[in-house]
Amino acid sequence: MDRGTERETPPGRGAGDEAVAEYSAAGRIPLAVILVDRDGLVSHWSRGARRLFGATREEAIGQPALDLLPVSGALPDDEETGPYGAFTAYDGLGPDLESSLDGRLSYPAAGRARLTVPERSETGVPPAEDWGRDRVDVLWWAYPLVGPGQERLLVLAADAGGLRQDLPEGDVAFERIAPGFALHTDFPGAEELARRLPEILPSMSVDESARIVAQVLELGYPVLEFSQNERVPVTPDWGVARRAERKARRERVALAVAEGRPVPQETDDEGEDLEYAAVRERLEFLNEVSGRIGTSLDLAQTIVEVSKAVVPKFTDVAGTYLREQVVAGEGFPDGVPDTTTMWHRVALEHTDEPGRWDDVVPVGEAMPFPAHTPFFQCMTTGDPVLVPRISEQMGHMIASQFEKRDIRPLITGRSMLVVPLKARNVVLGFMILLRHPERVEFNDMDRVTGAELAARAGLVLDNARMYTYQESVAETLQDSMLPHIPARMAGCDIATRYLPGTLLGRVGGDWFDSVKLPGARTALVVGDVMGHGLNSAAMMGQLRTAVQTMAAMDLPPAQLLRNLDDLAQRLGDSYLATCLYVIYDPIGGELHIANAGHIPPVIVRADDGRSELLDLPTGAPIGVGGVPFEAVRVRVEPGDRLVMCTDGLVEVRGEDIGVGLATLSESAAHPAASMDDACDTIIRTLNTRGGRKDDVALLMARLNGIEPDDVAEWRLTLDPAQAARARAAVREQVHEWGLARLADTAALLASELVTNAVRHSHGRRIELRLVRGDTLLCEVDDDDPTLPSLLSAGPDDEHGRGLHVVGALAREWGASRTTAGKTVWFELTLPRR
Repeated sequence: MDRGTERETPPGRGAGDEAVAEYSAAGRIPLAVILVDRDGLVSHWSRGARRLFGATREEAIGQPALDLLPVSGALPDDEETGPYGAFTAYDGLGPDLESSLDGRLSYPAAGRARLTVPERSETGVPPAEDWGRDRVDVLWWAYPLVGPGQERLLVLAADAGGLRQDLPEGDVAFERIAPGFALHTDFPGAEELARRLPEILPSMSVDESARIVAQVLELGYPVLEFSQNERVPVTPDWGVARRAERKARRERVALAVAEGRPVPQETDDEGEDLEYAAVRERLEFLNEVSGRIGTSLDLAQTIVEVSKAVVPKFTDVAGTYLREQVVAGEGFPDGVPDTTTMWHRVALEHTDEPGRWDDVVPVGEAMPFPAHTPFFQCMTTGDPVLVPRISEQMGHMIASQFEKRDIRPLITGRSMLVVPLKARNVVLGFMILLRHPERVEFNDMDRVTGAELAARAGLVLDNARMYTYQESVAETLQDSMLPHIPARMAGCDIATRYLPGTLLGRVGGDWFDSVKLPGARTALVVGDVMGHGLNSAAMMGQLRTAVQTMAAMDLPPAQLLRNLDDLAQRLGDSYLATCLYVIYDPIGGELHIANAGHIPPVIVRADDGRSELLDLPTGAPIGVGGVPFEAVRVRVEPGDRLVMCTDGLVEVRGEDIGVGLATLSESAAHPAASMDDACDTIIRTLNTRGGRKDDVALLMARLNGIEPDDVAEWRLTLDPAQAARARAAVREQVHEWGLARLADTAALLASELVTNAVRHSHGRRIELRLVRGDTLLCEVDDDDPTLPSLLSAGPDDEHGRGLHVVGALAREWGASRTTAGKTVWFELTLPRR
């Protein structure tokens, strides 16, 4: 039936029959709208309610809803009468309206009732002799309301006779309709209620509800829209009409046998139509659920979507449990679950009053399940388990798993369906679905529906699990490849940032690093491997390791890039990268820089706050081969800042990179309270331009320098007696710096290093250096390139214990090759002042 067009005014009482017929032909009939407050009293009574039930607005407002609406639970031949009519509830068609009015039902319900409407006298109250004159078949819907307002229940009702006028005899389409309505705006909360229509009427799609609201809200009276071609169940339960038809058929057979007549041979065409409608409704429900879940690859959000998709339409309570490996973001769980398998409760949705389940079965709890429970049966067989009603005995058995918490009042008497969440024939988890005792039990068709629902949900959860796992692997890989640079190095403070190019590509080829060098110097590195993904990350890891190794050899910047370029060519033709390598000498106040195709760094001067892009020889990217690299030296002052980054921060598609470099230079000059704030300012400023697709690596160093008074140097000869001289010089200098507590330790360890240098050096001189910074640094240089190693000294050995002493007393120690030989060093922690 095509949907018609609304009239501009509601039908009048004088032309009621013609108007209703016209509305019925158009596919719409008037709908009564009643709101019931928390005391059970009527707070809103629409014109449609007056038209259907006979009571005026003034007569209804403030009266108990039980006295005005068809609430009887009597058998079809029994009636309850009152001043406004007599009511009969149809048996077998779900709960009666009284269950909703008195608050026993917390989920949407619907039904039918026979209403006897009398003629009204001039006083408005019908005389008793007129009761029982006109009988009206009424369809009703009851929707509990949740919110801060006083309204507790929304009741909709309609004359079912209006639906039959254009339908063939026996057609049951009128039993499968979905209400849509427009609210009067003369009561508080009408607009809010209309806005929430898609939530209040779960039997309709959001788009359909919104369209109906938009069409009829301005008319100021309610309507009911229905269609023979779009059959939607009036309740969350399926098969109602099928059960009613079977009951009627049994009654006809029993009557024929009682009267001695032949049993009528009836065709099952109508039953087949009903069965087809029920199956179609389930398919539509599954299709709706499939559209609501899987909107995100986030595992937590997917879990919530799966739970909310089935409540309240399919079930009243839905608890979701997942295996520990799935929740932890680990790999695919192996093997069949057993009684030791831990299951995490990750979601719980219900229609009960808020907080009723929270304390007893809190989300986040982990627990195993014993073999005698239906949950264990489901998780081990991978098949749904149906419990029509949870008995007292089973309720006690289930409750025993919850220690001191008594869960029996929440589950006893309810219908339960346990469905597995599977992927690739492995059980990832399961859902426990419960229906209220007043609601129709789960049946075999529900079991099939639940299994199909769980299969789709399991696939979505597995996709989210795989994404979460792969994202975790990628983050772990990237985190392992990017160094954890200390915030303070000798003579400088460092802050870094790394941003992946896309949410799906958490690993890339951008990197930064810092390396401690002899002479209190620091090497700062930023590089960018061409491309994205794991291949680029693997190349980056190799190049970063190579840079660290060559930096520890104290190679000059140009030579280091030359060696790195040779290595990249040996590794393969696809190894292409840009790299910026800087050595900062805090004592000399100088930067030694070489560039391999990278964007230039920015220097922010401390004296006047101006920033500038350093003009460097660009050089070719690493991996091109055959191109020389040049190095330059730049003077810096204490407090200057050096900003190094990859091109992902400044490059935007369709924009000249010079614009990004200018923005970088300008944002780097902004005053900031800390290094981290300065980095965040740069990232925020550059990201506002949009269009960034590449990874970003940012390194900022504040060049604090080291004052000449904090450095002491001595040249020693290759004489064993120089060890005593070294001890005396170190002790005196440490006392002069006010570090008397470190004097003996520093003198002892310095003499050990000098003794080794005298023994192994081939030249004429040894250099001893003390540097006071964040630590007390002692270095000894000689011309022997062989690095020292710890030896296992025996009881009678005269040598081999010196480095053991250094390792035991020093905060940190090490050795590195230099172009002239090697440097051995140790650090001591400064005492607190």
